[in-house]
Amino acid sequence: MKELFIDIAYLISAVSFIYGLKMLSHPKTARNGNIIASLGMLIAVIATVYLGTSLDFYKILIAMTIGSIIGAFFAIRVEMTQMPQLVAIFNGFGGAASALVASAEFFKTLNSSQEATLFLILSITLSVLIGTLTFTGSFIAFGKLQGLLTTKPVTFTGQQILNAILAIIMIISAYVIPTYGVNSFYLIIGLSALLGILLVIPIGGADMPVVISLLNSYSGIAAAMTGFVLVQTNPSAGNALIICGSLVGASGMILTQIMCKGMNRSLANVIFGAVGGEAEASSGSGKQLNIKSYSTEEAAMIFDAAERVIIVPGYGLAVAQAQHAVREIADFLEEKGKTVLYAIHPVAGRMPGHMNVLLAEANIPYESLKDLDEINSEFKNCDVALVLGANDVVNPAARTDKSSPIYGMPILNVDQSQTVIINKRTMNTGFAGIQNELFGNDNSIMVFGDAKDMLVKLLSDLKEL
Repeated sequence: MKELFIDIAYLISAVSFIYGLKMLSHPKTARNGNIIASLGMLIAVIATVYLGTSLDFYKILIAMTIGSIIGAFFAIRVEMTQMPQLVAIFNGFGGAASALVASAEFFKTLNSSQEATLFLILSITLSVLIGTLTFTGSFIAFGKLQGLLTTKPVTFTGQQILNAILAIIMIISAYVIPTYGVNSFYLIIGLSALLGILLVIPIGGADMPVVISLLNSYSGIAAAMTGFVLVQTNPSAGNALIICGSLVGASGMILTQIMCKGMNRSLANVIFGAVGGEAEASSGSGKQLNIKSYSTEEAAMIFDAAERVIIVPGYGLAVAQAQHAVREIADFLEEKGKTVLYAIHPVAGRMPGHMNVLLAEANIPYESLKDLDEINSEFKNCDVALVLGANDVVNPAARTDKSSPIYGMPILNVDQSQTVIINKRTMNTGFAGIQNELFGNDNSIMVFGDAKDMLVKLLSDLKEL
C-alpha cells in the first residue's frame, strides 16, 4: 500500500510537471503553470521524504523552510535587470545538487560490499560531470552578466584541444573507477569544474542569453542522469527525477535552438564563434555617423502627428525600470486614436522572454506584443518607431555588412519606419561591441537620457500640445 501511494504521488507530480510546462508556453498562463509545476515538485519531495525514506522529516522540513526563505528573499529583492544573473545561479545550484546526490550514491556504493555495475558507474559519472560543469559554468556566466568578469571572449591557442584532452581524461578516469576508486572520482570532479569554466569564458556578452538557456538544459540533463543513479535503489524516486530532468533538459535545448535561430547562428557557432569581442576591433564600417539629437518637446510634436507607433523595448528599458512609463505613453497615444504596438525580438534583453515579462509587469495587453515575424511587415506603414535601449537587434548591419559579427541575424526593421526615435543613455555599443548604423540614418533621431526620465518628460510635453 505504501508503494502504491508513492507511485500515485509521483504520477501526479509528473503530470503536474508536464501540464505546468505546457502552460509556460504563453504569458497569460505562465504564472499558473509555474505554480502547478512547483506544487508537483512539492508533492514529489514530500512523498520521497515521508514515504520513501527513513530520513528525519522535521530536519528536511527545516531545510526546505530555510531554502524557501532564501529563495523568496532573492526573488523579491532581485531587480528585473538582474533576473538573468539569478537564473544563472539557479542553474548552477541545480547542477550542483545533482552532482552531490550522485556523489553520495558513489560513496554509498564504495562503502558497500556490492560491486558497482557499469550502468551505475556511467550514470554517476555523467551526473557528476554535467552537474559540476553546469555549476562552474553558470557562475562564470553570472560573473560576466554582473560585470565581475569581462564580457569579452577569453580565448587562447589550443583551447579546444585542451577541452578535448580533458574530456578524454575524464572518460578514462570513469573507466578505471573500479580500480582506483575515489582518486579517479575526485579527478572527474576537478576536471568537470575546470571544463565548465573553459567552455563559458570564450563566449562573449552577445551570446549570454543563449548560454543561460543552454546551461538550464544542462541542469535538467544532470538531474535526469541522477535519476538513473537513484532508480537502482529507489525506482519510483528515480523515475520521477528522470521525467522532471528530461522535461527541463529537452525544453531548455529547444529554447536554445530557438534563440540560435533568432540570432541566425548554430549552437556550435555560439560556443566557438566568440561574438562580443573587442569593440574597437569590430566597430562595423567605421564611418562617421551623423547623429541628430532632439529634445523631448521636439519628439512630442512628431508623436502628435503620427497615427501608427511601434515601440521597441530593449535592455535600456529594463535598466531604467521604465515599463510603467512606456505603458502610460501608449495609453495616452491610444486615447488620441493612435495605434500602438510593441515589437519584441527573440533575444532582446539578456534572456529569453525578458521583455515579455517586463512589459507584463505593467499590465500591457499581450495582444499588443508582436514577435519579429509578426511585426516586421508593419514597419513600412509605421509613422514612428520608438526604440528604447535596444541596440544589436535593430542594427541594419546585420543585413548589409558581411564583415559584421551579427551579419545574417534577423533584426527588427525599424529603419523602414518613416521616423525612428532612439532613446539611449550614451553612445556605447551593445553586447556585440559594434557601431549601430541606424543611429546615423536620415530618418533617425536620438533623444538621450534615462529611459524612464525621458518618457515621463515626453508624456508631460505631449499633454501640453
